[in-house]
Amino acid sequence: MSAYDADVIVVGAGLAGLACARRLQRSGLQVLVVEASDGPGGRVRTDSVDGFLLDRGFQVLLTAYPVTRTELDFGRLDLRPFEPGALVRTGGAFHRVSDPFRRPGAALATLRAPIGSWGDKRRVAQLALRVRRGSLAELFERPETSTLSYLTARGFSDRMIDTFFRPFLGGVFLDPSLETSSRMFEFVFRMFGEADVAVPARGMGALSEQLAGDLPAGSLRLNSPVESVSSENVRVEGGGSLSARAVVVATEGPAAERLTDLRDVPGYRPALCLYYAAAEPPVGEGILILNGEGRGPVINFTAMSRVSSTYAPAGRELLSATILGDGIERPEVRVEARSQLREWFGPAVDEWEEIAAYRIPIGLPDQSPRAGGVRARPLRTDDGVFVAGDHRRHGSIEGAIVAGLEVAGAVGASLSAA
Repeated sequence: MSAYDADVIVVGAGLAGLACARRLQRSGLQVLVVEASDGPGGRVRTDSVDGFLLDRGFQVLLTAYPVTRTELDFGRLDLRPFEPGALVRTGGAFHRVSDPFRRPGAALATLRAPIGSWGDKRRVAQLALRVRRGSLAELFERPETSTLSYLTARGFSDRMIDTFFRPFLGGVFLDPSLETSSRMFEFVFRMFGEADVAVPARGMGALSEQLAGDLPAGSLRLNSPVESVSSENVRVEGGGSLSARAVVVATEGPAAERLTDLRDVPGYRPALCLYYAAAEPPVGEGILILNGEGRGPVINFTAMSRVSSTYAPAGRELLSATILGDGIERPEVRVEARSQLREWFGPAVDEWEEIAAYRIPIGLPDQSPRAGGVRARPLRTDDGVFVAGDHRRHGSIEGAIVAGLEVAGAVGASLSAA
């Protein structure tokens, strides 16, 4: 009889931890996942409130992610795609920017939109071709600078950057300053161009639930905050110690830093997501709306129930607004957000009911070059503890899952060699 509680203990049931645990389980190892909260998913969870599906922050799935699409059954997720492109608010009106390859009928409207010059739009097409060249591995080895410097060096005008790239990429990276690594920009721009942007019919938490649902009964222990770890031991708060042949810490960055001897965890960028219930949507399609005016706290807005009717009960609409930066803690920011949306959509905004406000202090890792940029960080500490998470690879669903799988491979190799 084994002296261990499991072959491997995984601390944290986010995407990285779940992907790691499932891969190890499928290789024949006994795995125990220990999670502090009341459910799996980490930052990728969905709450059901009065018939509304509320993702914990505005999130989307880029269906071109190569590893994610092999690890998840997209058919079971019942994905609902966004309309390709965006509506950009500038000059007191909304202007459509579409993907000409998927919406050729909207190409003329895109060219006429007062969002950058004709030269800017030509440069977007050239950029789309550039990011598709070579493998993803080669892309992540290209020279690195900030996204802002990258766009400026390629001749994009200030107007194009401020009206389109800043609100679009600011929402993707939670970084309106565009300090994020140019490598991450090229990767994401490529993913956006290759396939749909979508959400599962039952919310983004369906990704986590699918991974967790594939684990054997009894292998996920919830409501179990971890106090400390070593290479073969996990101490649970108020619950004694658990032992294993290997330990994986798959928590968000700050918790991983607290539990291990890591010294390379980047800071995180925060976000605030406001959800409103309405009788009618301000737009009749599931498309991303961008703040190209640079005024007001809301950087992007979406009628989620227009993307997927499953997000709201019959006869109701679910609307989402995202706010970034340190200002999310100001009490008046929600009043300012409603005032901004009233300017956009008219007095009907006063009738919207705010049904939730998700403050997310740990949103995405800082991926600026000054914070280390986008690079592969070590998956094992000097003390022998394995570490997974988006902070080990890059801040995305794909980055979290890739890190989890790579750690599973490293654990398997280590145990085989022992």
